[in-house]
Amino acid sequence: MSNRRALTLAIAALALVVALGAWLGSGGSDATADHQTVAAERRAFASTVAAIGAVKPQIGAEVRVGSRVSGRVRRLRANIGDHVRKGDVIAEIETADFDALVAQRRAELELAIARLAALDTVSPHEIARAEHDVARFEATAKLAAEEAERQQGLLRERVTSKAEADAAHERSVVAHAQLASARRALDLARGGSPQHRKQAVAEVTRARAALESAVVDRSFTIITSPIDGVIASVATQEGETVAAGLNAPTFVTVVDLRRLQVNAYVDEVDIGKVAVGQLATFTVDAFPARDFQGRVEAIYPTATIQDNVVKYVAALTIANDSTGLLRPEMTTSVRLKLDQRTVLALPTRAIGRANGRSVVYVSTSGRAETRPVRTGWRDGPWVEILEGVREGERVLLDPPPTDRRETR
Repeated sequence: MSNRRALTLAIAALALVVALGAWLGSGGSDATADHQTVAAERRAFASTVAAIGAVKPQIGAEVRVGSRVSGRVRRLRANIGDHVRKGDVIAEIETADFDALVAQRRAELELAIARLAALDTVSPHEIARAEHDVARFEATAKLAAEEAERQQGLLRERVTSKAEADAAHERSVVAHAQLASARRALDLARGGSPQHRKQAVAEVTRARAALESAVVDRSFTIITSPIDGVIASVATQEGETVAAGLNAPTFVTVVDLRRLQVNAYVDEVDIGKVAVGQLATFTVDAFPARDFQGRVEAIYPTATIQDNVVKYVAALTIANDSTGLLRPEMTTSVRLKLDQRTVLALPTRAIGRANGRSVVYVSTSGRAETRPVRTGWRDGPWVEILEGVREGERVLLDPPPTDRRETR
């Protein structure tokens, strides 16, 4: 009995030694049951460029509304935060001086028109007298010309003297001069001097233009909003006197919050990868859990210097679903999507280090096989696997701790 028991104990001890030896020979790699595994699979990767930016109004979306004329502010109809539409009255300037100027210019125009009418209006009696004078001098000039011609004929026949012939010629010249003067008098009676009439017409045109200018200046006393938007700032108050000079005094600033953009400040190292039309996503501190969508609209040619680093502005348009959420000057974290492709990928946490190389632990028949890999792109928590693992193979999600040689 004791021999049989001793034999049984010896066999049990031998089996235990064999099992322990087998476990030690495997190096403890049969541990996949205690680790979570993940399959190597293909994923869509996007190469991105990260940048910090700010929300800004688009060009023309922020307008400083001012006055083009000087005067005292009679009424101000704007408060910060008010919504206004294009054409809404924002402020009014006193109009007494402008009304008086308009009345003066209108009177000057009426006077110029009256002067022109006086030149164009002549009594019928004056015209008839001028016509009678022209007819009389025409007859006198005709008779004088005939007499001068007759005297010249007699002089050639030596019947009259040269003095008589010269006197007849002189009377003819005088008669024709009187006829020319009578004709000019008739022209004046009928329509005035052409030069005087041109001057009168020009005076009417000048007076009409002066009146139109005064009316336009009068219209500038009503200040309206040039765009739809929100009042962002107010720079004057009722009762203040504004003086318009080279720079129009600003009354209010209007911002259209529907026309915003993101100015992303891209490092000079990455700006060569950015192109107009590329998609982008960004977040703001006010809504950290929300991704806003955008697209590169323009790349500004001039650089800015931030902390001694050269950066270029990439202007991004913003999707319409952000209306009412974003405000100017909000800080943004931008990711510009440069390229996209499908690659074999694993979680970054599945990559370990051994003997100076990147490795993964492939689960094969319940055993963890150490296998070196070569990695490529990174996209958030994922990394591209260029070689070392085939699609569908499962690897340990949390690899064993790095050996001491790798941690020194």
